[in-house]
Amino acid sequence: MYPKSFQKLINNFAALPSIGPKMAERLVLFLFKADNEKLSDFSKNLEDFKKNLRYCKRCWNISEEEFCPICKDASRDQKTICVVEDALDVFAIEKTKKYNGIYHVLGGVLNPTKTIGSDNLHFKDLEKRIATEKTTEVILATNPTTEGDATALYLTRSIKPLEIKITRFARGLSTGADIEHADELTLSSAILNRKEL
Repeated sequence: MYPKSFQKLINNFAALPSIGPKMAERLVLFLFKADNEKLSDFSKNLEDFKKNLRYCKRCWNISEEEFCPICKDASRDQKTICVVEDALDVFAIEKTKKYNGIYHVLGGVLNPTKTIGSDNLHFKDLEKRIATEKTTEVILATNPTTEGDATALYLTRSIKPLEIKITRFARGLSTGADIEHADELTLSSAILNRKEL
């Protein structure tokens, strides 16, 4: 029904999360109608995006350099690590301006139905960091979902023998909610009222 180039782009957009076929069609039509300069700029930004971004070698956050700005900031509390599922959680927590430690991005959560086990996530890197960076507190900031809770429990059992303080965000976050979608006030409260495990 559509020309090949048009359909290929619809398929690319439809493969993105939360974008269905109708939305993909609208986006492609919008791009088709855009002037060449805007389209060229969009194309260049996509190329640069993949070329310039990487994972921070220390915490697995998104970065343009070897280490992300948070890891490079000496004024932050280097002995407190906040463990999150994804980089979007880092951005959400940073917006609250209530946390001044560093992060560790797991890259997901344990999920046996999708065969995501501890080997698929950055658990071993976290354990190495705790052992070498003189960490005094680990905040488990996984989402309050079944998978997030299971991941937090697994990490608690792994870290407990290291005899450091382990805390979890207070349940101002409703069960089943995502940290990245929480409002700043709720997230601030959860950070400030975190509980020791």
